[in-house]
Amino acid sequence: MFAAMKRTSAAAGGQRDSPIAGWLGGVTRASYAGRVEANRSERWLELVSTVLLALATVATAWAAYQSRQWTGEQAQGYSHATATRIAENRSASLANRQVQIDVATFIQWVDAHAHHDDALADFYRARFRDEFKPAFAAWLATKPLTSPQAPPTPFAMPRYRLRSAVEVDRLEQTAAADSQHAKAANENADNYMLAVVLFASSLFFAGISVKLHSVRARASLLVLGCVLFLATFVWALTLPVHFAT
Repeated sequence: MFAAMKRTSAAAGGQRDSPIAGWLGGVTRASYAGRVEANRSERWLELVSTVLLALATVATAWAAYQSRQWTGEQAQGYSHATATRIAENRSASLANRQVQIDVATFIQWVDAHAHHDDALADFYRARFRDEFKPAFAAWLATKPLTSPQAPPTPFAMPRYRLRSAVEVDRLEQTAAADSQHAKAANENADNYMLAVVLFASSLFFAGISVKLHSVRARASLLVLGCVLFLATFVWALTLPVHFAT
């Protein structure tokens, strides 16, 4: 009789344990599926972070290289502008001396002509500079001694043009162009340096995401890093490129 009761109790107990066993088996399967999904997400995040690290590293190096190149171009531009302005000052000094010589000889000629000293007037006229002679001849043709409409001096004539003065104008334009080029190079260097900072920031987000355990936090940092990288990359494509020559 006792053996029959044990068999009955065992059978009853087995029936009560079977729903628990089935529930435990379901939990185990769900946990396994969750772990598989989590592992898949982590692998994707690791892949994205690796790609972002690689691209951001290369982009940072490229932006730094371009910044250095444009900095050198800026230095050369300012150096050329300085050398051109030195040459401009020399030409301006020469032009001033030539004008002083022309004015001095012309005044002496006027004084000799006013005193009717033709020999002395011819003496000074023969020593006019070659650039002054055409303007003086054109001025005499206007009959300045009798015509009130005549220009007051030969220096007001359009034909009075000094090669040194023309050279001054040319050098001034060249120096201004060199200075403008240097300013543009400086702006490009600053822009590329900003790109270095932005690319390095995306590099930081990609690197720090690897240290986090939360999948959501890692994904958030990677999204921020990718957006920052892509925006900076698109902007950097609009910047001029300079290579060493």
